Amino acid sequence: MMRSRWLGYIVAALAAAASAWAYPRLPPRVAIHWSLSGQPDGYGSKLLAAVLLPLMILAMRGLLSVLPRIDPKGKNYPKFASTYWLIFNGVIVFFGVIHLAVLAYGLGAPVRMDRVVAAGVGVLLIVIGNYITRVEPNWFIGIRTPWTLSSDRVWRRTHRVGGWILVTGGALVVLSLFVPAGAALPILIATIALVAVVPVVLSYLWWRRERAGARQT
Repeated sequence: MMRSRWLGYIVAALAAAASAWAYPRLPPRVAIHWSLSGQPDGYGSKLLAAVLLPLMILAMRGLLSVLPRIDPKGKNYPKFASTYWLIFNGVIVFFGVIHLAVLAYGLGAPVRMDRVVAAGVGVLLIVIGNYITRVEPNWFIGIRTPWTLSSDRVWRRTHRVGGWILVTGGALVVLSLFVPAGAALPILIATIALVAVVPVVLSYLWWRRERAGARQT
């Protein structure tokens, strides 16, 4: 199911159905943004809260059909098509869950958005980390740096290590759900640094090593 090309449309339809049910029951102003501490710090009309994420999910699903056609490395997509859909379907499901949480909060449910988002991001990173090693070189998904896109060997090596880094980062995010509030933010900052910076640096170092080796031969 997670590899289905129809899942995005199904999630968008379910999100729209939830909005249609909740809309008459929502207050005129609904929280649509939260701080890192889980406190709402942004509000919008109930119409915006009802349609924003379903339309975003629908637009994302439409875009997913276009990306392989406009990617200069489009010939690689058939090699990892099932992984492509699994990863992006995971992202779509994540947004679907967030939408349900926004509606539930607007209806007065005691939803902790910081915990919902942390749990969703953690699980998503773990899932992506487990499958990203199967992604072939392309311009839209994976660890795309000038150095991974310049060398298939650097791409594959970076993604093998990057997969473990993403899983580790996801586990740290999930761990933050069980620590005191004051420790959660440092864990989040460390995770962002780990996931966003380390693979980029490693890809550059491996590319330099490959170039140096090529000059010596």
